[in-house]
Amino acid sequence: MHTERLIPFWRLLTVLALIALVSPAYAAESQSADKKVAVVNGTIIKQTELDSEMNRYLARLQRTGRFPNDLELSEIKKQVLENLIARELLYQESQKKGIKVDQKQVDEQLDALKKRFPSEAEFNNALRTMNLTEADLRFQFERDLAIRKLLDGQIGDKVAVSEKETRAYYDGNLETFKKPEQVRASHILIKVDPEADEAKKAEARTKIESLQTRIKKGEDFGALAKENSEGPSGPKGGDLGFFGRGQMVKPFEEAAFTMKPGQVSGMVETRFGYHLIMVTDRTPEGIHTYEEVKDRLEQYLKQQKVQAAIAEYVETLKAQAKIERFL
Repeated sequence: MHTERLIPFWRLLTVLALIALVSPAYAAESQSADKKVAVVNGTIIKQTELDSEMNRYLARLQRTGRFPNDLELSEIKKQVLENLIARELLYQESQKKGIKVDQKQVDEQLDALKKRFPSEAEFNNALRTMNLTEADLRFQFERDLAIRKLLDGQIGDKVAVSEKETRAYYDGNLETFKKPEQVRASHILIKVDPEADEAKKAEARTKIESLQTRIKKGEDFGALAKENSEGPSGPKGGDLGFFGRGQMVKPFEEAAFTMKPGQVSGMVETRFGYHLIMVTDRTPEGIHTYEEVKDRLEQYLKQQKVQAAIAEYVETLKAQAKIERFL
């Protein structure tokens, strides 16, 4: 099951990410920075806002290797505009309900943003690139915090998931809770560059063979790893924890998955050097128990409910609002 944190459609990126990802190319296509693309209950949404959000969205797509065509871009632009309209409606509703934002939280977010820049001058330069002022940033942080408070009060705090619901989802989706076979292993690594000459390789092999002999004579693998391993796991006795197939380089994986707990491998060569591997535990392929996934599953189902409730809430606000679109 994909239980990573989901991002609701209404939660637009923070200004931090917006600045980090902005690309002037898309904005350059705009006819006018001050052109209005929508009016929501009298409040104008400008072309610059749409361009900024489009840049953020497209940058995220491109990081996953997706490059939308013209038809897809047109649809994306419409959806992004709807997100901006939703944000404005939610902010207006927060103001109607008298929601106040703690200015200390705004200060903290602004300070955290500034710390991401090497200097005040570079921070200000980024603002100019985005046609923003520090006051604009403060407003955007305030708006986001107000919307979060609104949604927590109207929806988030009221949504619950019952034990019956989580159990029913688990029982009906067992395939999504599969866990692969895993092994736990420790290793001793003597590093050698793949391009090293034969003399250096022979020296490394001699070290590994000497350690192998000491292990066969009964010396403790973990202690030898602490003293001799040149890998980052050395201080932990060489312990790598549990891992599944595809997580280690192929020769290492093949050796580890053919061994039983307690067994020590012969010398294994990888691009990192020479290894001795000891498998300490292994778990067969199976299905995560309900108790193992219950808490994450409850969070996942609650997120699904919250997102559905937010979408419905926004549609209600749209039905009551006067909205003009100019795309």
